Amino acid sequence: MTDAAIDVKQPESFAFTPENLAQVKKIILRYPEGRQASAVLPLLALAQKQHANWLPKAAMDRVADMLGMAPIRVYEVATFYSMYNLAPVGKHMIELCTTTPCWLRGSDDIVKACEKHLGVALGETTADGQFTLKEAECLGACVNAPMAQIGERFYEDLTSENVVSLIDSLKRGEVPKSGPQSGRCSSEPQGGPTTLKARKSA
Repeated sequence: MTDAAIDVKQPESFAFTPENLAQVKKIILRYPEGRQASAVLPLLALAQKQHANWLPKAAMDRVADMLGMAPIRVYEVATFYSMYNLAPVGKHMIELCTTTPCWLRGSDDIVKACEKHLGVALGETTADGQFTLKEAECLGACVNAPMAQIGERFYEDLTSENVVSLIDSLKRGEVPKSGPQSGRCSSEPQGGPTTLKARKSA
């Protein structure tokens, strides 16, 4: 377990809701007999989603018991993958990509804009519990850098201005449109198509 997880007040128990328990059973059935441990990743994700987007030790122990795994093996998985949160996070977790393509396109400015607007640094949560800022490894949309993941949505072509607008939208309870924030469609060139713009007549 990490220091962050050890310092957190942990619940004494965890149980999946009836709806999620039905989902757990479906997930486990995807794997052949004797290979149920392969379901550990989706079960941890489901437990985290149910528990305010963080994984308490009790939830990891419950998953270990359901899959017939030693608890330490589940802890190893949960501490290896950055998508699992072992301590409470804000309602909106903003994961900012800072790897090379995003950095070359100004991710440092995006980070500074978020920190200034929210009054917290990377790895911190706002006092009202609404926002957590986190540094992320490559989020896989390098052509539309810089980008961020907020919850399960991806936001691309970020600037210091539009990332602040995204945060303000979330504060108002809105769900900002995901994808490129520059107006372009998908990953077409910033100025629009440059080739194959007209069909040749026969």
